[in-house]
Amino acid sequence: MSKLPRPPLAPMEAELVTTLPVGAAWQYEPKWDGFRCLVFRDGKEVTLQSKNGQPLARYFPEVVAAVAELSPRRFVLDGELVVPVGAEFSFDDLLQRIHPAASRVTRLAQEHPALLIVFDLLADGDGTVLLTAPLRARRRALERFARRHLTSSAGIRLSPATTSPKVALAWLEAAGDSVDGVIAKRLDLPYRSGHRDAMQKVKVRRTADCVIGGFRYASSGRGLGSLLLGLYDGGLLHHVGFCAGFRTAERTALLRRLEPLIEAPGFTGNAPGGPSRWSTKRSTEWNPLKPVLVVEVEYDHYTGGRFRHGTRFLRWRPDKDPKKCTLRQVEQESRIAPLALLRGRPRANPPRRQAGRRRAA
Repeated sequence: MSKLPRPPLAPMEAELVTTLPVGAAWQYEPKWDGFRCLVFRDGKEVTLQSKNGQPLARYFPEVVAAVAELSPRRFVLDGELVVPVGAEFSFDDLLQRIHPAASRVTRLAQEHPALLIVFDLLADGDGTVLLTAPLRARRRALERFARRHLTSSAGIRLSPATTSPKVALAWLEAAGDSVDGVIAKRLDLPYRSGHRDAMQKVKVRRTADCVIGGFRYASSGRGLGSLLLGLYDGGLLHHVGFCAGFRTAERTALLRRLEPLIEAPGFTGNAPGGPSRWSTKRSTEWNPLKPVLVVEVEYDHYTGGRFRHGTRFLRWRPDKDPKKCTLRQVEQESRIAPLALLRGRPRANPPRRQAGRRRAA
């Protein structure tokens, strides 16, 4: 019997590219918007490991139970944890699981059970290690594993895969919040733990026109730290995120443009937060601005009333009326029904009109 891989095991990662690779060497999968998760089963022991090697089992007891109920006693899976809420996957509900209180985790697991979507098999049902096998062989073994063991499991699903660029491009075109792009994997390569040379990802990027409702100074020096972005809803300007990463010369020039516009209140709805344990008082104090400047930014996700990550500045929009910069721009709906994909029906719902433009990045 082969020696089973043990955690921590660095997962294979993907290089971010702007176009989908095409050719016979590639397999395509939806890029799920969740937590990467490696699953290790060795007898009664079940371990869930995050992308950065941290244990996840205590936050997802229902997934541990689903893995423990499978008949094979020794295997290793690679996949993604998501939380279905209605017809979509909710990243906000997924984030709430990372909580210190076991009672809260138990309640959330009962209200909205998590789902493990598996897309690679690193050790099969009899413990045979597949790390050195090419993806083509690992995928065949994973599909056999799924047919034999996952048919009655409500908490574990097989991720679809295709070698058709046409299908992959349809997934990409229809991507939204539950599916935010496409992963391309080399069929002829082994599992490249910790490397990015066997996988590529194309993510959907979107743009929005936002009002600058305030700014922060840099934590050191007098330069600009970040622009604070706002969108209108019901006549109120809500803080939705930030834009940073400007060069030194740009930060100085931007301050000269912004400081004459300092005027309270800036945001009239949800306002930026205050200092935290990880930042200095100077870096988190913010200055309100008269809401007259509009910028176009690029973002990847809007969830929980905010851009999930920092945005990228694209251009100034002097031609845009600030009052027309509304939340409707970022109300994205996935045109893929993710649960239908997991039932083996890779089809998109009829497109709905989107206010924000989207780009592959």
